[in-house]
Amino acid sequence: MSILGTRVMRTEDPRLLTEGGRYTADIHDPALDGAVHATFVRTTVAHALVTAVDVAEARALPGVVDVVTGAEIDLRPLPGMGNRDMARPLVAVDRVRFVGEPVAVVLSETPEQGADAAEWVVVDYDPLPAVVDPVSALDGEVVLFPDTGTNLVIEFGHEAADGEGPDGCEVVVRQRIVNPRVAACPLEGRSSAVAWVDGRLVQWCSTQNAHGLRLALASTYGLDEPDVRVVAPDVGGGFGAKIGGHPEDVVLGWLARRCGRPVRWTESRTENMTAMVHGRAQVHEIAIGGRRDGTIEAYHLDIVQDAGAYPSMAAFLPYLTRSMAAGTYAMPRVTSRARVALTTTTPVASFRGAGRPEATAALERAVDLFAAEVGLDPADVRRRNLLPRFDEAHPMPTGVTYDCGDYPQALDRVLAAAGYDELRAEQARRRAAGDHRALGIGLASYVEVTTGPQAGGEYARVEVRAADGGGVEAIVTTGASPHGQGLGTALAMLVADETGLPVEAVRVVHGDTDAVDHGTGTFGSRSLQLGGSAVVTSTRRVVDEARRRAAELLEAAVDDVVLDAATARFHVVGSPTVARTWAEVVAAAPAPAGGDVEGGAAEGVAPADGTVDDGAGDLDGGAAISAAGDFTTAQPTYPFGAHVAVVEVDTETGDVRLLRLVACDDAGRIVNPLLADGQRHGGLAQGAAQALYEEVAFDADGNPLTTSFADYAIVTAPELPSFELVDMETPTWVNPLGAKGIGESGTIGSTPAVQNAVCDALAHLGVRHVDMPCTPERVWRAIRAASG
Repeated sequence: MSILGTRVMRTEDPRLLTEGGRYTADIHDPALDGAVHATFVRTTVAHALVTAVDVAEARALPGVVDVVTGAEIDLRPLPGMGNRDMARPLVAVDRVRFVGEPVAVVLSETPEQGADAAEWVVVDYDPLPAVVDPVSALDGEVVLFPDTGTNLVIEFGHEAADGEGPDGCEVVVRQRIVNPRVAACPLEGRSSAVAWVDGRLVQWCSTQNAHGLRLALASTYGLDEPDVRVVAPDVGGGFGAKIGGHPEDVVLGWLARRCGRPVRWTESRTENMTAMVHGRAQVHEIAIGGRRDGTIEAYHLDIVQDAGAYPSMAAFLPYLTRSMAAGTYAMPRVTSRARVALTTTTPVASFRGAGRPEATAALERAVDLFAAEVGLDPADVRRRNLLPRFDEAHPMPTGVTYDCGDYPQALDRVLAAAGYDELRAEQARRRAAGDHRALGIGLASYVEVTTGPQAGGEYARVEVRAADGGGVEAIVTTGASPHGQGLGTALAMLVADETGLPVEAVRVVHGDTDAVDHGTGTFGSRSLQLGGSAVVTSTRRVVDEARRRAAELLEAAVDDVVLDAATARFHVVGSPTVARTWAEVVAAAPAPAGGDVEGGAAEGVAPADGTVDDGAGDLDGGAAISAAGDFTTAQPTYPFGAHVAVVEVDTETGDVRLLRLVACDDAGRIVNPLLADGQRHGGLAQGAAQALYEEVAFDADGNPLTTSFADYAIVTAPELPSFELVDMETPTWVNPLGAKGIGESGTIGSTPAVQNAVCDALAHLGVRHVDMPCTPERVWRAIRAASG
């Protein structure tokens, strides 16, 4: 019986629960002996010219080693994504563009001394007007980069031409929708420690992709990649915000070289809330058209993306939103336009889902608005328009190609699990009785893309070797970078399933660029389907080599030797009593020359969709057998599902209570349901939080209003119900696991389901739409406005 598909407990947890995690701030490597602490002096104005930075008094304080201004740092700025003329200096020099941007750095013996000295750095500003609304920013009255003459970073797509859009349909519905800015809020904020060791730059960092940071550091410092080592120890959450190198991380090497000592930096929670990249922050204008029988014929989505003060990943996010604009529906005409605008606010980048939740939120609100306009039940409108089941590549009008899906079944399953008809009956009863506790039922059908539009690949090396104390162990080296998902357990399960070795005999190595030849990292729900496929294909090559060695020991033909995974023993077909263990096979002499396994098509996948390339260290001889390579695929996968949310709204106060959240999420084949459920729970919580509570806010002058958990309403357990999970598996043909991503699915469907539920609860009062987050004040105001 295969171990795959069973609820194996996380192998990471015993260490975390007994010893505790070992995070960047906990590192005590000898290379960091004598380290100084960096404290970034951050601007308190959103937009201004910097006329002077006086560090004299700060330098004279006890424990201060140095104070450095941006003008002294001779490193090139980070190029602006989408527009290289909008580059970001590592530390501001002549102009600041958002509250929290670094303007100087204090190096001190202790963090406390650095915090005190930062207060004595005097910065003279010539204030400039702020602009915090991305739509207003496109008017160009306040320009952040005067030499460019515009705040428009990039624009793609187009307005719907005649015959393309909804105009001319029997029914046309339009709505402005705001997808609010949110903060990732990882429990471990950003943290780095840097040392120069024999000419090499060594950096420990809380990052989602160590090799990506190594590339950025090598480019910044003019080094060859082997001259940079990046180590990602335990990472206390990332959620997309720790992809790549932040300016603070990148500049530490320069500071260490200047003072001749290692440098540490760990941010405070306020720094994390004001200076770490935010997510979402899109404004949508939607137009949906169709017939009064509920058939949707056309949809147009206009996107304005707030990039914040400097364009990074935000320049790419609307591309993902546009690509998923058609969702799960068979709409013949889908068009979109996107513009990315600079504002005097914290930069925006990836956050769990990165562009895909925004697409679903806009579309699922549009479908509900359309259903209300034609007077039909939202579930019936969805059933009428969903794509039918498909098992082969399905091109969409947005230019992407879905792999496989059964959207009607997902909707039917979740409606049945929620008791949809009974909920509608209870809603009608409350309305008839004039109950001020209004019941709302919200639906969302979603599909998302995982591994990214170009898919790409991931590296893995698998080695089975003699273990200390006897027996064998398997060492998995992966380019993926776990940060709390339980990926180590999943990869160990894959090796155990292929080799018959116990999960406990498998050790996973990751996050160290000296130990891992290369890698892409963890984001876009890619780790299991790409990293796991690389592990499986490399493991199969190890097993093939082991069969060759076993054949010599058994004096049999290679084709007649099999591995019995149940006993982890090799034997001739039909003769299980005479067998060889892994320990015996590993200890045997290497196979004759010519026995290496060549890279080629992954099992069951055409070479264009999945290949394994030979890598360093393939099939080592001696008391070990190993294979390495990259699994690559040109085709992304498209997880899908449907969610039902049930809320109760007090129409007298505007208070919203989430009563139920029922979720059917199909991510293909599930390797470990325990891990998958954990990912679903986390995503559902974050999605519901955005719908009801969380929003990063600025005043008109660009001052942040949500700088801690006291004023940023991060969701906690009392606000959430016990989630009701509905299982469904539609294996994909894209990779040998049949798996799709699961890490972000919960955030895709839950947000619009909860928002739709709130709007549904208020529909009988004349409320048409409430923007997220649906706070009591916002709901109360919508009710009062509808009542005149």
